[in-house]
Amino acid sequence: MKSVAQAIEAIPTDEENAGQLTEAEGWWATQLVIPRTIYWGLHASCLLALWVGVSTGDFLLFAATFLGRMFFITGAYHRYFAHKTYKTSRAFQFVLAFFGATATQKGPLWWASHHRTHHKYADVPGKDTHSPMDGFFWSHQGWIFDRRFDGTDIDNIRDFASYPELVWLNKWHILAPISLAVFCYAVGGFSGLLWGFAISTVALWHATYSINSLAHKFGTRRYDTRDTSRNNWALALLTLGEGWHNNHHHYCASARQGFMWWEVDVTYYVLRAFQAVGLIWDVREPPAHILKGTGAVRETQKAA
Repeated sequence: MKSVAQAIEAIPTDEENAGQLTEAEGWWATQLVIPRTIYWGLHASCLLALWVGVSTGDFLLFAATFLGRMFFITGAYHRYFAHKTYKTSRAFQFVLAFFGATATQKGPLWWASHHRTHHKYADVPGKDTHSPMDGFFWSHQGWIFDRRFDGTDIDNIRDFASYPELVWLNKWHILAPISLAVFCYAVGGFSGLLWGFAISTVALWHATYSINSLAHKFGTRRYDTRDTSRNNWALALLTLGEGWHNNHHHYCASARQGFMWWEVDVTYYVLRAFQAVGLIWDVREPPAHILKGTGAVRETQKAA
């Protein structure tokens, strides 16, 4: 297991170690200093809350931008672009992609292509993009600084890379968070920008990262998957359903990750609401044999 110091030391920093860039990358992917300065700068800016304080409006803006963007990461980037667990129109597909990009986690093609690699090589050291077997720091956030992962694996995301508008957004994903930052400033001034964008974004980053790190360390395992994924109810509440991670790794083709009725999965509920009004359709569920197996495992655990 790598220590934090070893993980940081192992991160390539020179241009020649950068991952191969493709036609789905733009100017931003060639930069090194600017993205890292913004990343750590946003973390440092959170300290300004000690001087600015927080009003009711600031808190509401924080909650709206955190929860709203969390849904678009989980319901759009993850369950749609990475796993295709439902269908939608081309227009709404772009809406999902744009609002997903406001989470400041790069473009939809980049995000989904790396996530597909994660599932293909789940927890295999050196192959899984963010395996916890390579260390907690690495799986939580260290991997995003490794220049080998700057590029989008087009072969891994050909189904969505065929849409020019998604390729454009993947190149210019930075425009989405900039738009959100401008909106937050317009609504709440500097404190609105701080709470609605800076603090909200940092909280969103680490909540998302926790599924790669904490959800492979703490929780229960309903299924004996080849990886170390775990179900964690606290992370499920924080991430609108992503914490049912062992369920997901056992059957990732489902839009529903909380397989049992008591496994709260807010993202799934919102997707069902979208289906009810016709925005999406063919929402995929875990098949009967998966759910039957879930019950059987639970009864075995009770008996033991």
